[in-house]
Amino acid sequence: MMLKKIAESIRNNQYILEKKEINPIVQYIDKNSFKSNKIFSDIGEDSAAINNDNKFILITTDRIRTEFIEKFPFGAGFSSILVSVDDIYACGGKPLASSIIISVKDPNVCNELLKGICEGSKKFEVPIIRGHTNVHSKCYELSSTMIGEINKEDYISAGNAQINDKIILAVDFDGKVGRANKFYYDSTTFKSSDVVLNKRKAMNVIASNHLVNASKDVSNGGIFGTLLQMIKYSNVGADVNINKIAIPPNLIELNYSLEMYIKMYLTTSYILTASKNNCNRTIELFNEYGLDAQVIGKIIKEENLLRINDDNETIDVIRF
Repeated sequence: MMLKKIAESIRNNQYILEKKEINPIVQYIDKNSFKSNKIFSDIGEDSAAINNDNKFILITTDRIRTEFIEKFPFGAGFSSILVSVDDIYACGGKPLASSIIISVKDPNVCNELLKGICEGSKKFEVPIIRGHTNVHSKCYELSSTMIGEINKEDYISAGNAQINDKIILAVDFDGKVGRANKFYYDSTTFKSSDVVLNKRKAMNVIASNHLVNASKDVSNGGIFGTLLQMIKYSNVGADVNINKIAIPPNLIELNYSLEMYIKMYLTTSYILTASKNNCNRTIELFNEYGLDAQVIGKIIKEENLLRINDDNETIDVIRF
């Protein structure tokens, strides 16, 4: 019964459906835009990579939802930095700087947004170096672009999952439910800069040791929304054992079910794929940096197919 409920929850997840709807737009841009041999990777990556001598310049862009800005402008401002920071760390890189675009119609909302942006900038030690601001807008808009860097040989692609890889889910269990959204698991705002940066350093160490083949940070599509994007761009499938997905103890105390947990935006969390031989070391490293990590499934050859099981029954959930 639980397996069927999880399958339906994934199929009906608003964020997953929205991500699927953008596929034609992404494909159109990929087909019709100018190409350059300076670009190493672009479409489908958390952070695109641009050739620059022995390093890649990394770049990512994100938009914050309007309703988040309206409900909790400080949190929206903070998240505009957080989401881009984790895109950079997801591929093993280090953030360098960010630019921000803001459109507002209420000065008080603008002030709270700016406070949140600057708090995020200080927390993750990322300077804000450029931006564009419209204080006479008819609606609220907030987006961020961030650049980073990584040694070329260390870059982890979101689209390089290999058949028979194990799927690893790494999560900072030390979090709390967000003020603005019960599906937002906050593991950053109440911690020091040293703590949040040290946890993300795990991705730098894993990248430099070349332990994994693919990686994405868990975003607003939740665990399965993130995994679906990974298998889409890797041209593979995934088979996940739902019994292997551990829920943080404090969420269990709040009566969060697995069905609720898999929908959450889990800050400081990553889905990775690695060969069987590298799984134990990868999990050990996450543990050393204060993240819980478990193997939750494996990569299969059926393209774009998400399959789930509970040790007894198996369901083919969706092709993305």
